[in-house]
Amino acid sequence: MTDQKPKPARGRPRTITRDRIAHAGIEIGLPNLTFIGVANALGVSQVALYKRVDSLEDLRTLVAEEAFLRWPLPDPAADTDLTEYMHRFSLSIWHLVYEHSGIAPYLLRRDWITEPMMQRTYDHQRRVADRFGLTFDQSNRVFFTIAYHCIAVADASRAETPSSADAEQLHGFGIEAMIAGVMALIGPQS
Repeated sequence: MTDQKPKPARGRPRTITRDRIAHAGIEIGLPNLTFIGVANALGVSQVALYKRVDSLEDLRTLVAEEAFLRWPLPDPAADTDLTEYMHRFSLSIWHLVYEHSGIAPYLLRRDWITEPMMQRTYDHQRRVADRFGLTFDQSNRVFFTIAYHCIAVADASRAETPSSADAEQLHGFGIEAMIAGVMALIGPQS
């Protein structure tokens, strides 16, 4: 399969924005991401795209970061119970990884996690701590543990299960055990 060159456009050239690059990259998907593919999707030349993004790895990082930042992170204020929220969060992050093949390393490897991703993570953990009467350290440990498990298992199971529903069902028992263990370790909530 070869990527076709973009057709020359008449008039003013299209603006290449981070948002447009991210949107095209998310549509293409991390495993299939190429400069040619994104340039074609944007209707611009590769040279024009290289003026905005330095390398393929930078392009992948931009796409992974935007997929994470666009993820509809569940609001802890919607739940009255920490256990209930942990379940909603685990399914949500499970779906993020399952829907964005190739994103797992950008969520698991500290050297690949960008500053905006880390800031969103810490902001979330602070909101959870405030909502459920945890310390920030407790919230950090709890949600790091749940997220790490969900990301790793969702990524590993993508290739082995035919559908997200089948994979989600397999995920259920493991996350139940993890949440029960986490709750036992942090103790009763105020």
